[in-house]
Amino acid sequence: MNPRLDTLQPYPFERLAALLRNTCANTSQPPISLAIGEPQHPPAEIARTALIEALDGIAHYPPTRGSDALREAIGDWLARRFNIARQSLDDKRHILPAAGTREALFSFAQAIVDPSQPGAAVAMPNPGYQIYEGAALLAGAEPLYLPCLPDTDFLADLDALSSAEWDRVQLLYICSPGNPTGAVADRAYLERALELADKHDFVIASDECYSEIYADESAPPPGLLDIAHTQGRDDFSRCVVFHSLSKRSNLPGLRSGFVAGDGALLGEYLRYRTYHGATLGHHVQAASIAAWRDEIHVRENRDRYRAKYAAVMPLIEPLCEVTRPPGSFYLWPAFDASDEALTIAALRDENLRVVPGRYLARGIDGFNPGAGRLRLSLVASTDDCVEAVTRLARVCEALTV
Repeated sequence: MNPRLDTLQPYPFERLAALLRNTCANTSQPPISLAIGEPQHPPAEIARTALIEALDGIAHYPPTRGSDALREAIGDWLARRFNIARQSLDDKRHILPAAGTREALFSFAQAIVDPSQPGAAVAMPNPGYQIYEGAALLAGAEPLYLPCLPDTDFLADLDALSSAEWDRVQLLYICSPGNPTGAVADRAYLERALELADKHDFVIASDECYSEIYADESAPPPGLLDIAHTQGRDDFSRCVVFHSLSKRSNLPGLRSGFVAGDGALLGEYLRYRTYHGATLGHHVQAASIAAWRDEIHVRENRDRYRAKYAAVMPLIEPLCEVTRPPGSFYLWPAFDASDEALTIAALRDENLRVVPGRYLARGIDGFNPGAGRLRLSLVASTDDCVEAVTRLARVCEALTV
């Protein structure tokens, strides 16, 4: 076996299962889960219809780079959403469909990282999506963790590494809006990241899968390609973004997304993907085209999340230190109690599932930025989210008595 497999840490939900293995849920109440960030809103009907109508496509192998029609739909969406001149996007050079962002975020590091370089490293947010860490380790690089703390508005701290450490970095993962914090990187932050990439010669992988879930309809989160285009970066050098239909269109089971950006890098990544084999079936591509070309269902989706936050925030604010994040569908509250103890009590006493914040972060020098926090995924119905926070209030009260 690949010895690097032994460097992987258990996935957060493996740790959660182990924590709760001997805990009996209070079955006098119906179960509610705020643990997994899986959208529960109805999937985009326009995509469902297109999927069914294109089922005959399963009789044919799909091309690795996807159809011209899919890449055109993605390019049109990128141009509209991020104010990029359409002629600046070459659909064959700058866009590659992917089987969701998880697959692409992992495989991109396998193609990019050169483990033969001394001290090869990949920088990433802490807390953050564990795929970044696993991708770095299996590519033969050292993960370098950038803490996401209140004093940086929960953005990965770009000042956390020394100049010598940045010199070892080959790939920087950023996530905006962030998982689990919901933090949104502004233009100045993205410009700073690009300055570091130029100075220290690394690539930025910007995970933007939550980009279409945000609080202020008049202020959508900026994207890395938007910044690159504004700077006049020829061919989007050093910039690669990852987008998905999972959160935007409530289609997590479709496994459809894309990678876009630096044409030279994506040319090599395409070569990798011809062996990797993660292609999208023709029916999946048809559904994806329909989804990327429609914004009505996306706006309705944002409205549903805003309704949840409006209902939940007045209930949870008295319990803990928490703010309504500018993006994503998470809450990242801090409690005066152990996050593991809260998680156990929530299931035992209230049949409520949550995730300890420490499981989504790494302890560095004895400090884990997720300790004492929970990640709450507001993916259930508004009524269930309200009921969940009501139950959490009772848990907090019992633990402080």
